[in-house]
Amino acid sequence: MKIVYLVYTVSALAVASSSYATTCQPAPAAVIDIDANSYYNDANHSVIDPARRAKNIASTEPVEQFLSGVARNASRYQASGKPADAACALNWLEGWAGQQAMLGKMSSEQAYFVRKWTLGGLALSYARVQPAATSAQKKSIEAWLSTLADATLTHADTRKGKRNNHYYWEGLAVTVVGAVTGDQRFLKWGHGVFDNAMAQVAPDGALPAEMARGAKALHYHAFAAAPLTMMASILDLQSPTLDRLVKFTLAAARDPSAMQQATGFRQEEVGDMPFAVIYARHMGQPAAAPAKFQARLGGDLTLPNPLEHLPSSNKATGQP
Repeated sequence: MKIVYLVYTVSALAVASSSYATTCQPAPAAVIDIDANSYYNDANHSVIDPARRAKNIASTEPVEQFLSGVARNASRYQASGKPADAACALNWLEGWAGQQAMLGKMSSEQAYFVRKWTLGGLALSYARVQPAATSAQKKSIEAWLSTLADATLTHADTRKGKRNNHYYWEGLAVTVVGAVTGDQRFLKWGHGVFDNAMAQVAPDGALPAEMARGAKALHYHAFAAAPLTMMASILDLQSPTLDRLVKFTLAAARDPSAMQQATGFRQEEVGDMPFAVIYARHMGQPAAAPAKFQARLGGDLTLPNPLEHLPSSNKATGQP
């Protein structure tokens, strides 16, 4: 494992995992290089190797704990308005920004995946506390997020391969940074990723690249829909094509028989589907299901992110 960091305290782990922390604990020391590994052992990338999966979790834990800690503090601030919660999230972000975290060596494609997931979640969390940031904090944090966004889109543009769910998560990360910094270049690039994704959606609402994931086809449709629905909300887009994708995925979750016949694999059950909450809120529809904490999507999904575009009649309450 090659992750550059100094000390990771038990108290830092506690604040990242507990939603009831009342004091701000020290942040995990900045991770510069990310070491991560793939953990599938079949051609469809659908069968997980437990040992390789455990290795990846251990290697990336400091990054995941940092993201979770920032997301929880930012969500608490939006819910309670307590300055201490905003200060904690901002201090953590400023600390990593000052050390240019996650801008070192990426050990593999999986390391790039971890970085883009983390960037999107951090930028969405930052949006919750941005109004409480000092001028110095805004300058430092936003410059760091922008550098990470540039690195993300550069990797995406030069990487060869399918434009699948990974591309959509890269699009979300760059879009969110564009939204919190006002950088139109990032917003334009993210819009292009969204358009590319919509061009891939089949007439029945399926994503061919995700249908090729064997037993995880349903899982990856839900996974792909998450960044796309959030991007649509941030960019304030209404897309009949996205509507088809969402309808197809929700229908398959209720009855996977058609997807099982099409793929030739019995589909794994899908638990939480955060995209359904984001989509319903953007469309002004009743909440699809109880929303849970999703660090990669900015934390507490029961709280509309400040970047989401809600129907005008719902903006006062923030509820669908």
